[in-house]
Amino acid sequence: MPELPAKIYLFSILLSLLLLFSHSNYANPDDDLIFDDQPLKDNIVLPDWFKMSFLELAEDLTDARESGKKGLIIYFGQERCPYCKAQLENNWGQKDILNYTLKNFDVIAINVRGQKPVVDFDGKNWTEKTYAVAQNTNFTPSLVFYDTRGREALRLRGYRPPYQFRAALEYVADGHYKRESFNLYLARAEKAFRYGKDGLNELDNALPPPYMLDRSRIAADRPLLVAYERPRCHACDVLHGGPLNDPRIRSLLDQLDVVQLDMTASTPLITPNGKKSHSDKWAQSLNLDYAPTLIFFDERGREIIRIDSVVWFYRLQNVLTYINSKAYRTQPNFQLWRQQQKR
Repeated sequence: MPELPAKIYLFSILLSLLLLFSHSNYANPDDDLIFDDQPLKDNIVLPDWFKMSFLELAEDLTDARESGKKGLIIYFGQERCPYCKAQLENNWGQKDILNYTLKNFDVIAINVRGQKPVVDFDGKNWTEKTYAVAQNTNFTPSLVFYDTRGREALRLRGYRPPYQFRAALEYVADGHYKRESFNLYLARAEKAFRYGKDGLNELDNALPPPYMLDRSRIAADRPLLVAYERPRCHACDVLHGGPLNDPRIRSLLDQLDVVQLDMTASTPLITPNGKKSHSDKWAQSLNLDYAPTLIFFDERGREIIRIDSVVWFYRLQNVLTYINSKAYRTQPNFQLWRQQQKR
């Protein structure tokens, strides 16, 4: 067998290294945090166990209560949403999660772009689209949990990995929402799942301390991104090894003031609205229950939007474009802005 030319041999080595990297922690195909977040080519087919509903929510709640359920889950989704696909496959695709959901909840689907009529718990009429906007479902899937009295017990914006979704189901079904916030409940529940780097991943363009973030008195020149993370956070490692390592994302981040905070540390700071605090206390007051959480503030220190769920390149690029273009000044709803861009 003839020897391979030098260039072909070198290419084969590089290809082997590329394949090796593709199975690393940042690109493990079995990792529930990692997937292509480009819009799907085909529409999602919702599972047949979702409740058949006329979207009259008070009646749906009565049905759930009479059948012994602990409440309702309103699933806000889109037909070609890869994060919705991850929710259906990675979470409800697991038998134990599915069985626990079926035992305790009825799940009702609302298409954030749909036109079917919706009657909310107070008897007010909407379309699916207008109701989704009113519910501020910027990211799909958004899941809103209601107890048997119609009170909102928990809201998840975007896709969460299975261990967090299990905790969310139990948090509502077992009534923990009556006694404590989800971030405190989850902090205990997720201890066993903490692994990764012992320190924070460095953001090249992050501002150093002291963190004087006050914008309430004098407007800043550009928006602010506060990236809340913690050590031994696999999701944080994945975000830095993936989207935040992309030069296109880095160029968009360069147009913002960026601060990176440890939600477990007690670092002194002045918040964007001018209050003295510490990084851990501020995280608690913001009700952060997911790391990493990316929070965007305008030039006056008002929160614009936050990403507190799994995020990949396509979604993050869209959010950064929304922020950098100052589109939030004329269209405060990100979901509506995205729909306008696709026309």
